[in-house]
Amino acid sequence: MTVQNNTDLTPTFFVLNGIPGLEDMHVWISFPFCSMYTVAMVGNCGLLYLIFFEDSLHRPMYYFLAMLSLTDLVMCSSTIPKALCIFWFHLKKIGFDDCLVQMFFTHTFTGMESGVLMLMALDRYVAICYPLRYSTILTNPIIAKVGFATFLRGVLLIIPFMFLTKRLPYCRGNIINHTYCDHMSVAKLSCGNVKVNAIYGLMVALLIGGFDILCITVSYTMILRAVVSLSSADARQKAFSTCTAHICAIVFSYSPAFFSFFSHRFGGHTIPPSCHIIVANIYLLLPPTMNPVVYGVKTKQIRDCVIRILSGSKDPKTHSI
Repeated sequence: MTVQNNTDLTPTFFVLNGIPGLEDMHVWISFPFCSMYTVAMVGNCGLLYLIFFEDSLHRPMYYFLAMLSLTDLVMCSSTIPKALCIFWFHLKKIGFDDCLVQMFFTHTFTGMESGVLMLMALDRYVAICYPLRYSTILTNPIIAKVGFATFLRGVLLIIPFMFLTKRLPYCRGNIINHTYCDHMSVAKLSCGNVKVNAIYGLMVALLIGGFDILCITVSYTMILRAVVSLSSADARQKAFSTCTAHICAIVFSYSPAFFSFFSHRFGGHTIPPSCHIIVANIYLLLPPTMNPVVYGVKTKQIRDCVIRILSGSKDPKTHSI
């Protein structure tokens, strides 16, 4: 291991080993990774373009969707390009400080992803339970404030990871068996006491994920009560259909997160490390890939805008379906 001096056991770089045990498959694994990353970049950039330029999409729901798309872009771009460099060119080295920066962006924006999904659940709650007050409750200043608060929450909770990781002495080598710098994957290389790192990591997961899931659950419980109380079956179907895309986004985001969380703690040695690493990458790739597809298919206003742009029509009522 390369160290700066005899007393400061801080490596100058780490070596990201990719997916251990599947080195011969790295090139083949890279193809779905690259395909999903391309779809994520094109889809989310396309959504941001539509929301920015289409006046019909200047509404709270789509502002939150823009936050989600921007979060998805940063989240997958902080890890996947480096993973592809490992798979294609064997460029495995990453500087110690660069590793900390990647760790910061990865964990901050995964937390931001969860926070935006929570805000979107609250948006659906207000839209369905208080439709007449929707535009007065979710004003542009309010949306900007809650969006910034969600980002600030992630930053303030993740910054301590940097200090907790940098203070550790690293004397167990500098090879990280992962495609990116995950907090505990880096901390496990230390010969120091990482109990504080583990406890704080669990606490942050509960503060972010636990709180957001609780808010989402309460929001949809209230939404379900409001929808069931509607007298018309068509009204019930129309009200709940506005939540379909968001429910899909929640499933895509939390399913791999739950699998990774519980398999690490209860799976023991029955699940190979390569599976954990693949699921960790899917967690960063699946939501950014599927969110624009789901919202493009399930949201009529977005479909109309896409059809109008592709057909070259300037009339917003043209091709309405």
